[in-house]
Amino acid sequence: MTSPISDVAALDPDTAEAVRKLARQSPDSADTPPLSEQALLHLTAGPPVRHLVHRQVHGEDATLLGYAQLEPGEQECAVELVATDPLAAAELLEAAGRLVDPGRLRLWAHGRNSVAAQAAAQAGWQPVRTLLQLRRSLPDLDLPEPHLPDGIEIRAFRPGTDDQAWLAVNARAFASHPEQGRWTESDLADRLAAPWFDPTGFLLAVRDEQLLGYHWTKVHTETPEPMGEVYVLGVDPAAQGLKLGKALLIAGLRHLRERELATVLLYVEADNSTARNLYESLGFTVFARDIQFAAG
Repeated sequence: MTSPISDVAALDPDTAEAVRKLARQSPDSADTPPLSEQALLHLTAGPPVRHLVHRQVHGEDATLLGYAQLEPGEQECAVELVATDPLAAAELLEAAGRLVDPGRLRLWAHGRNSVAAQAAAQAGWQPVRTLLQLRRSLPDLDLPEPHLPDGIEIRAFRPGTDDQAWLAVNARAFASHPEQGRWTESDLADRLAAPWFDPTGFLLAVRDEQLLGYHWTKVHTETPEPMGEVYVLGVDPAAQGLKLGKALLIAGLRHLRERELATVLLYVEADNSTARNLYESLGFTVFARDIQFAAG
């Protein structure tokens, strides 16, 4: 019986589905999935994404013990993993360190019971970044009609028409963000093609057809009870001062409540005090934490 770790160019459909199943079976997966949406979308992606598959082999049979995905950036290499136990997670993390300079690796651990967090602690890695998941009940939330400056209207996103304008504003709004600000046409297309995509929940603030800001909402149906999400909320830096962030946030929350959803969630960087103040002013509180680790 052996437990090899394979470095593969991309996952075949059967292995990709086995990884999704392992992720669904992980502790707390309904609240804090062990793999992010981006990682799940890239299961079958080729280079520069790298894939490590950890199997236990019994003769001609093999059992999936874990999976790690490496996505190189300009200076860092993001790692996400899912495994049956902390030992398999530690072995995947060690294997990742043989492929990429450990000083460049940044491991995401999602949720309280993450085996990735346990592997990072065992290896002596240190937290370097925290992403908060905030939640709020919707039925009791006071949501007046959003106040918009003269000449600005909110309308739905038009796939195939608004794509380039949205990518440009998104890049400017998140210029300092290591992931969101780097979205490409392919990243956007993947999400527009996703089963959950609903253009009526992708709200744009425009003036004379110039895009100034947006609130992209999402509805989760894979959870025990459907939930809404403030998926991405952004304002063009050139439109700062118009108070569009709060207006767009309220508009999106009103849309989600019209869907008769009881709860809404969102993710925000722990050190983004401006965004946190906006969300906390509407009663959002911390539900869970995702922690990024770096080699100590």
